[in-house]
Amino acid sequence: MSESVELPPAPEQARAVFGERFPDAVRYAELLADAGVQRGLIGPREVPRLWERHLLNCAVLSEVVPEGVTVCDVGSGAGLPGIPLALVRPDLKITLLEPLLRRTTFLTEVVELLGLDHVTVVRGRAEEMLGKLPPVHVVTARAVAPLDRLAAWGVPLLRPYGEMLALKGDTAEEEVKSAGAALGKLGAVETSVLHVGEGVVSPLSTVVRVEVGESPGGVRFAAKRAKAARTGRARRRR
Repeated sequence: MSESVELPPAPEQARAVFGERFPDAVRYAELLADAGVQRGLIGPREVPRLWERHLLNCAVLSEVVPEGVTVCDVGSGAGLPGIPLALVRPDLKITLLEPLLRRTTFLTEVVELLGLDHVTVVRGRAEEMLGKLPPVHVVTARAVAPLDRLAAWGVPLLRPYGEMLALKGDTAEEEVKSAGAALGKLGAVETSVLHVGEGVVSPLSTVVRVEVGESPGGVRFAAKRAKAARTGRARRRR
């Protein structure tokens, strides 16, 4: 039996960031520290730094998400960054996309418990979702894979001129350089490294923004996209 680790009280910044949803943010932190650890969604060592490293680190992503857009959080896991983002941004329509059943079960419970009506949980792999999910304005992800692989999963889910926002660590600049060619093939037109969370988190959260042109996923996905659209139209006519 693993020893339970105490969840520290919420830092003052959390009240400012989450506003009226602060009690829900506390409830989510408690769920992560309890059921999240028990079900193996986060490690017990993460509990003491849940607020700074996880909830606030993800919530500040909202600084660079445009208003009123659709968002798909790829490989959502225990709901990071999707759930903190949903708590601070009721204007967004968010899909939490996650392949593992035990994680989607947890996510569904959290969404229902916190009354997040603007959030949908979908079980599946990003690479199998083309044509099954409507294309979104923004794809979010959190360090689930190297940037080139992450982009190969996330970028094809975007609408034309959409963007992928990936929370990354210290290696963000190097990853952007080494993924340049792969990103170009995926239809990326601009990639930048942003730092968000001034006055909230230290160090600041690092975000890689990948902006796409009119063909998200590049040439390789154009045919797949057209086929998915045709299949969808045929299904609707039946």
